[in-house]
Amino acid sequence: FFPLQKKRRAATARRQHLKSAMLQLAVTEIEKEAAAKEVEKQNYLAEHCPPLSLPGSMQELQELCKKLHAKIESVDEERYDTEVKLQKTTKELEDLSQKLFDLRGKFKRPPLRRVRMSADAMLRALLGSKHKVCMDLRANLKQVKKEDTEKEKDLRDVGDWRKNIEEKSGMEGRKKMFEAGES
Repeated sequence: FFPLQKKRRAATARRQHLKSAMLQLAVTEIEKEAAAKEVEKQNYLAEHCPPLSLPGSMQELQELCKKLHAKIESVDEERYDTEVKLQKTTKELEDLSQKLFDLRGKFKRPPLRRVRMSADAMLRALLGSKHKVCMDLRANLKQVKKEDTEKEKDLRDVGDWRKNIEEKSGMEGRKKMFEAGES
């Protein structure tokens, strides 16, 4: 029991030691990368942006401004060209990924929302407000007549129940019922 606990403690202690060592290595690597990026930035700026020396005369200052404007225009053209290339490549990537999905046969189905809309509103939305189409779905349904059953006829013939009871009350009413039953 005790040796097993010692092994577990040793394993967790080793894991923690390895984890801390890896974290220290990662921190030093990140610091090295940041320093390398800073040096690369300084070199790029020194190469592409020479230190500014302001001339003394007005003529030389105007020439410097013209050079700077020309440089700004060329940089803007490069930026525009790279943006256009980027847009083209992203469009191509989207088209290729769509073709890939088509070839695989797997389609992403967009989540559909339920919309309560009548048939007239749907046609108006599809055809526009110019077309006034009234679509009455019940107009094309078949008209079905109800067949009268015998019970319904009896109920209609009975009419007012009080009259019926008065007719059947007494000896005359029973005689009529008896005669109706025989025939």
